[in-house]
Amino acid sequence: MLKTTDLVKRFGKFTALNGVNIEVNQGEIYGFIGPNGAGKSTTIRILLGMLKADAGEAKIFGQDAWKEAVQIHQRMAYVPGDVNLWPRLTGGEVIDLFLSLRGSRGKQVRKRREELMERFQLDPTKKCATYSKGNRQKVALVAAFASDADLYILDEPTSGLDPLMERVFQECILEAKREGKSVLLSSHILSEVEKVCDRIAIIRQGEIIESGTLAQLRHLTRTHLQIETRQPVSGLQALAGIHHLEQKGHTLALQVDADELDRVIQHVSPYGIVKLESAPPTLEDVFLRHYEDAGGR
Repeated sequence: MLKTTDLVKRFGKFTALNGVNIEVNQGEIYGFIGPNGAGKSTTIRILLGMLKADAGEAKIFGQDAWKEAVQIHQRMAYVPGDVNLWPRLTGGEVIDLFLSLRGSRGKQVRKRREELMERFQLDPTKKCATYSKGNRQKVALVAAFASDADLYILDEPTSGLDPLMERVFQECILEAKREGKSVLLSSHILSEVEKVCDRIAIIRQGEIIESGTLAQLRHLTRTHLQIETRQPVSGLQALAGIHHLEQKGHTLALQVDADELDRVIQHVSPYGIVKLESAPPTLEDVFLRHYEDAGGR
């Protein structure tokens, strides 16, 4: 559905993207994460046909994102992180305008539009000038999900939404996935990406430093352990793969590299394990670990 190959973009002497490779398959939600200035928005602007890459290629539906942008946009919906609307139009009028521009018409589209406005608790009769940032986001999200798009490109789409509306948004993209639609979700809200994405790419300073499923990325990072023993444990500091060790009497809190977990458990067992709690790393742990390993913070 979407593929970039060795994508490069320069602004003067500054290289914003350096060999970015992304591939989003049909029926897949692909998370695209990284800090501000990492290259997420530049990549998305190239995919939208707003910027021309200096090298490499970007294809959507097998078509060139720059040369065939008009045809691509007929099957694609985009939601930015900061939505600007026509202040004198109502929210409902803007949604209808967006839908007509995409060629989305018919009874089914109108029904979907009404359903989404109710779910997002959006009053479509108010002028856009009166909307808060969150309500402007809702207008763009309703217009996107009401259209019969095959691909959704979402750039920080929940900016300004409260937690309840974030959950509605997550339900919408999971529904789109079940219908065979594809989603590229650019976000810095790591918990959101963790809940809905099938695969993830981490971008830093214009380069993809890690990509894969969440399970694959977790395999490369640390497990959190809380251990209580009958006797105080000694010698843990000497073991490889131990991080952030805190020891208070018979209680231990630590992080362990995945490939050293068995060795740590064997070391602790003779001291008599009374309680053992293990938690997989969150996506935030994964992101910070890989970002630090790549030399940034």
